Amino acid sequence: MDSKEQKKEEKFVYPHKWRKFFGYYKPYMKLFWADMFFALLGAAVTLIIPLIIRYITNDVIYREGGEALKVILVLAGVMVFLILVEAYSNYFIAYYGHNMGAMMEADMRAEIFGHYQKLSFSFYDNQKTGQLLSRVTNDLFDITELFHHGPEDIVISLIKLGGSLAILMAVNVKLALVAFIMIPFMVVFAGYYNIKLKKAFKRNRAKIADINAQLEDNLSGIRVVKSFANEEIETEKFALGNKAFLASKKNSYLYMGRYHAGLGAFTTLINITVIVAGTIFITKDIIGISDLLTFLLYINNFTEPIRKLINFTEQFQNGASGYERFLEVIAVEPDVKDSDNAVSLENPKGVIEFKDVTFKYNDGADYVLKDVNMKVEAGEYVALVGESGAGKSTMCNLIPRFYEVSEGAITVDGMDIKDITLKSLRGNIGMVQQDVYLFAGTVIENIRYGRPDATDEEIIEAAKSANAHEFIMSLPDGYNTDIGQRGVKLSGGQKQRLSIARVFLKNPPILIFDEATSALDNESEKVVQESLEKLAKGRTTLVIAHRLSTIRNAQRILVLSEDGIAEEGTHKELIAKNGIYANLYRISAGEA
Repeated sequence: MDSKEQKKEEKFVYPHKWRKFFGYYKPYMKLFWADMFFALLGAAVTLIIPLIIRYITNDVIYREGGEALKVILVLAGVMVFLILVEAYSNYFIAYYGHNMGAMMEADMRAEIFGHYQKLSFSFYDNQKTGQLLSRVTNDLFDITELFHHGPEDIVISLIKLGGSLAILMAVNVKLALVAFIMIPFMVVFAGYYNIKLKKAFKRNRAKIADINAQLEDNLSGIRVVKSFANEEIETEKFALGNKAFLASKKNSYLYMGRYHAGLGAFTTLINITVIVAGTIFITKDIIGISDLLTFLLYINNFTEPIRKLINFTEQFQNGASGYERFLEVIAVEPDVKDSDNAVSLENPKGVIEFKDVTFKYNDGADYVLKDVNMKVEAGEYVALVGESGAGKSTMCNLIPRFYEVSEGAITVDGMDIKDITLKSLRGNIGMVQQDVYLFAGTVIENIRYGRPDATDEEIIEAAKSANAHEFIMSLPDGYNTDIGQRGVKLSGGQKQRLSIARVFLKNPPILIFDEATSALDNESEKVVQESLEKLAKGRTTLVIAHRLSTIRNAQRILVLSEDGIAEEGTHKELIAKNGIYANLYRISAGEA
């Protein structure tokens, strides 16, 4: 995302970001309040025990020996009980509190993944996969700690700080004021470095996302890297990104080091100040030794939450920076979505019509299509040909609304596709593309992707229709053979036939073949072409062809140019016209 888009999203989302943040607690409110209860209980125990010790040193030890021993033993039992209560409280907030944070993090991860599914091709055209992956993984790792420790640490710290202050003021106001004199300086110091840390951690997030993007790009194209023997170049490119991330981390650790060192020094100064001032007060009979002992016990109660906040600040900055990057993606509105009055497309005939369709990829780009008019009748087999860049693939991508038309309208059976739900529109269109994407898994799982509720028998029948059954049965485990990442264990023709089997299983009334055989050898092309023609029978079919010999039997051929549809007719009619198509065909035949 560029800086202008990011600023726009920040204005849209950020005023409400913490309202949204607290909304993730809603499904887990019982667990949240239980966590808060035990946090309060544990904090209260730490305030009570020093009071019991002060009572013993101020009162009990001056009683008669037998009575003093009896009271001390009873109070010792009470303190042991309180320690057990504190131990269970700490266990509860550590175990169940972290579970709550993890479940909330999982909810966020599911939300951003679901949001990714709604975004259109235009969003992904401008994004790197590794960057998007980082938003789902790294950016949410520390959210668990933030969700869990945020409210809990604030509550515990406020109780301990407030309780300690009240008790110390009751013991001796002057010494209490001495103990708290450093607080304003600590607040200013912490505030300054909080800002520095937040910026540093956000830069770290961006740098690790860059590394993820580069790593994903390298691993996806590892065969290209090796074929050109460019491992050293890739290593150097990665080293640059890695060094940039290291420099960013070092910068954040510089601020973190100063922050920890500074606050650590402040807490030590508080102890020293209290001891020095308390000793002076004892020499002047302002306080007793037992009061100084009480102060030292409560000073620990006072400095411990400060140390907790020191540790929490790092977690907060990590979590908050990841949360803000999460919001940046959530703020992106899908530019292709169902309209309010969208209806389902039921039993379509498959009549497709372009009405003055104009399209460009973004506001500053040139027009890819301009005032295109075209009609494909139900069951008609129409081929689109033309020079590269004429807009053939764009036309096919507009029909299932992978992109939104800039002007004009596309209709299916007379209905504007904007008034049809995306699920039903795309559910009635089958696409076979040149770049086949197969998922990691087995053959049967990849074919079943066409219709997840299909039976094994239906899948086998679809494979037979796609001329794929024979080669599948020759694989080591047949339909249960693992085909590797993106089907790497299969040939190009085999992968294409699996993609055709997937569409056979889907059984849609509208088909789009986007140069489905252009990357295949002649033998594979013949088998795949036979499968495609079998699939096209009785269906409205649009074919983009690189090899014009594969579309000679098309009922109609549309020739696209920069000015739109330049020629139209059958193969014989267009050859006789001796225009653009005839020239393209001669070139194609010459290459053959």
